[in-house]
Amino acid sequence: MGAYTKCFDPSGTRFGVPTFPWRFAPDGYATRRQLRERRLRPGGQPVAARVLRHHRGRKSGYQVAYLYLEDLAKPVRPMTSRRWGVLALAMHARCTCPKCGVTYSYSLPTSLGMCVLCAYPDQHERK
Repeated sequence: MGAYTKCFDPSGTRFGVPTFPWRFAPDGYATRRQLRERRLRPGGQPVAARVLRHHRGRKSGYQVAYLYLEDLAKPVRPMTSRRWGVLALAMHARCTCPKCGVTYSYSLPTSLGMCVLCAYPDQHERK
């Protein structure tokens, strides 16, 4: 049984949802990223199908991409001034150290939870 036949289940009997090999999904289906390129969003619809790709690095052995029906997709909501404001505040918070309060021009590492100078005070001198 080849990789193509392991991933091919158009009726959904084996996997529960219609499943296709990578790049063999029929027209009318799109991933979230493809919908976004067309200025659409899933709009609350359930997953209509999926595509599988053989991947050695994954525990299951397959990489999965979920597909949605383009006909049921809705247009992306427009950005309002309040949304732009909330986004700006969130980005500002990512650049501000919670310990010392300094705002940097880059996003702080999430692994540290603070700036490098506060995380390793013995190794750096403040000027």
